[in-house]
Amino acid sequence: MAQMTMVQAITDALHTELKNDENVLVFGEDVGHNGGVFRVTDGLQKEFGEDRVFDTPLAESAIGGLAIGLSIEGYRPVPEIQFFGFVFEVMDSVAGQLSRMRYRSGGTETAPVTIRSPFGGGVATPEMHADSLEGLMAQTPGLKVVIPSTPYDAKGLLIASIRDNDPVVFLEHMKLYRSFREEVPEEEYTIDLGKADVKREGSDVTIITYGAMVHTSLKAAEELAEEDVDVEVIDLRTVSPIDIETIVESVQKTNRAIVVQEAQRQAGVAANVVAEIQERAILHLEAPVMRVTAPDTVYPFAADEGIWLPDHKDVKEKVNEIMNF
Repeated sequence: MAQMTMVQAITDALHTELKNDENVLVFGEDVGHNGGVFRVTDGLQKEFGEDRVFDTPLAESAIGGLAIGLSIEGYRPVPEIQFFGFVFEVMDSVAGQLSRMRYRSGGTETAPVTIRSPFGGGVATPEMHADSLEGLMAQTPGLKVVIPSTPYDAKGLLIASIRDNDPVVFLEHMKLYRSFREEVPEEEYTIDLGKADVKREGSDVTIITYGAMVHTSLKAAEELAEEDVDVEVIDLRTVSPIDIETIVESVQKTNRAIVVQEAQRQAGVAANVVAEIQERAILHLEAPVMRVTAPDTVYPFAADEGIWLPDHKDVKEKVNEIMNF
């Protein structure tokens, strides 16, 4: 196995599917010759040609419309929205059209589109680049929403997303692109969409999280272990649909749950997870389900994001609160 960053793992997944299926097309702003803002598509146009990996105008609405038309004609488009803060420009295509294709056609048409996009804070981006808008997507029936936290997961989940016959929004946290390496198989493999992963087993409290907050939670868990608090950390991986069974099984064991997300308290998917736990496992709870989130304000300018974003100290504080309830 090779040691890969998340960028390398995603590039490898795109390469795998471009090679396996001639109907896979990769397009977006600067993804061709330049290889994308983060060089995720670097070298793909040179190998597969301009007909299969190509640049588009700086118009997200046009990218979405193109993806719809290509999917109806039998292609598997993998468009990139350069930063997910620009998703508002393509919301009609995603939420109003792609998400409804199977239902609208009575099951005769599908929309096998995988929309890739970077997002997330902690890297001092300009305004509109770091927003966590996954909640908008997760609240749209008909879409699958995937957020990997490791290179291994990124490759397997992206290949599975591209092969899926329904639209998938695949979000890549910018802070994780090159923050670490891990072993990733060079051969192709898939990870089931809608299946969470227990990143750390524990017995005292369950943390449910996703994206970069997985690593924040794991850091908190390791420090709490020195205080004799045993934390279980669940990585949702797919925030729509959510793997409720894995969550409930964990909560029945630990009897306490905290949901951690980078998005604002009123945004993201934490509130939905809390509601599901309350409905399905309330008799197992020894304390209310709690949340660690960003505050309900507009994402701040880069100089203040370190204060605004949740960190491992916030997670530890919430764990201690729930343990002492």
